[in-house]
Amino acid sequence: MKKISLKNLRDKAVLVSVVLLLFANHAVAGDLRVGAAAVNLVADDSMVIAGGILPKKVKGQEGELRAIAVVIEKPGLAKVAIVACDVLFLPRSLVDPALAEIEKTTGIAADQILVNCTHTHHAPCTGTVHGYENDEVFEARVRQGIVKAVQEANAKLGKNDTANADFFFQLGEEKTVGANSRLRLKDGKIRWISSKDNELGPTGPFDPQLPVLAFRKDDKSLLATIYNHSTHTIGTVKGGVRSPSFYGLAAQELEGEIGGIVAFLEGASGSTHNITGVSTADAVIRMKDAVKLALKQSKKQSVPRLVSVKRSFSYEVRVFDEAVEDEKVVSYVTKYARPATAGPYIKVFRDMRKVLGPQQGQKRETWLQVMAIGDDVALVGVPAEYFTGLGVDIKKRSPFKYTVVAELANDWIGYLPDREAHKLGGYQTWMGLHSYAEVGTGEKIADEIVKMLGEIKN
Repeated sequence: MKKISLKNLRDKAVLVSVVLLLFANHAVAGDLRVGAAAVNLVADDSMVIAGGILPKKVKGQEGELRAIAVVIEKPGLAKVAIVACDVLFLPRSLVDPALAEIEKTTGIAADQILVNCTHTHHAPCTGTVHGYENDEVFEARVRQGIVKAVQEANAKLGKNDTANADFFFQLGEEKTVGANSRLRLKDGKIRWISSKDNELGPTGPFDPQLPVLAFRKDDKSLLATIYNHSTHTIGTVKGGVRSPSFYGLAAQELEGEIGGIVAFLEGASGSTHNITGVSTADAVIRMKDAVKLALKQSKKQSVPRLVSVKRSFSYEVRVFDEAVEDEKVVSYVTKYARPATAGPYIKVFRDMRKVLGPQQGQKRETWLQVMAIGDDVALVGVPAEYFTGLGVDIKKRSPFKYTVVAELANDWIGYLPDREAHKLGGYQTWMGLHSYAEVGTGEKIADEIVKMLGEIKN
């Protein structure tokens, strides 16, 4: 037998250590390729704007309505795409065909793509809800915009300006833009439209967290920035115009100030609105300042894993009592709505329940998605206006150090309140095309998401 000396063993150990060190340094420094692109979604004054109970039109536009894509590749491991669209929501009947085309033309699998809606209430309608229907022309432009944005972002991979990208992350905060808007009123009802002197206090939490994901080139300049916050995207600077609202306006202004592409992902904000008196113009400034501060404080993250899982989820259309549901709407609207709108509002809800009546108990399918960028950061996609408390619950139970919840992702199944909110009642729980899933669906989704996060963490 050949004699093995301690010196040889030590030399081999040193060699192995050097190799491992070099591999580790390669893994944490510039080990991603990233491409980002933004596509303008053209709209005009003839299009009905989504976001209210009754149809309306506006004149002009501030900022752009966009589809923004960030494609992230870990060579030899995986490639994922994150897309943000400046629209109220997108049903899977629109998203699924777009993802199929993306997969065919880029090779990025549909289950590796997350499509989020920023939930601006100032864009043309992309689905039938309340007193208006989808605009097929604008829907086609959005579908094409999603495809084009991912194609253009993917085409940038491997070019000199997108090679060796590093991933940075910071959990920032913005606690002044938004608050829990489901306020208990003196008569026991839950606020939707009412005078402020009638409010007793919030019925749930507000989430001020502002996660910021940044992808930097070797020279530290920004390729792409993604930020997330949890307040309803309502409000324009000029008034009476199409707009991406304060989150989208902030993103577009940031691009001129910090460089790269900036995208916003809407957080779990089904129960939170900007009701604190902060103007839209001021909200833009505050969001920009919060993102800039987070970028300044952000730290480079190792990305040993890049994984996405998308899974089908079954739920049912809620069974309801027409007389009970009608009384909820009539009693509230008669008391708190303007006389000129009370009657039309009541009719809208009655018409929606007529549509849903034959569908009671019907089983439906939607998508849930989880994505990990490294060991510490996870993204979650839920297909609804998700109540903030449910989003916070996912974050608390997630096995990841940081979890970013993106609502209105890959589909739209209306509001998803928690069980307690259903007991309290209020607009978000009234039966309609805006809220029709069975009670408890929100909690079931949270449980499934936490389970999926555990699977990709292990």
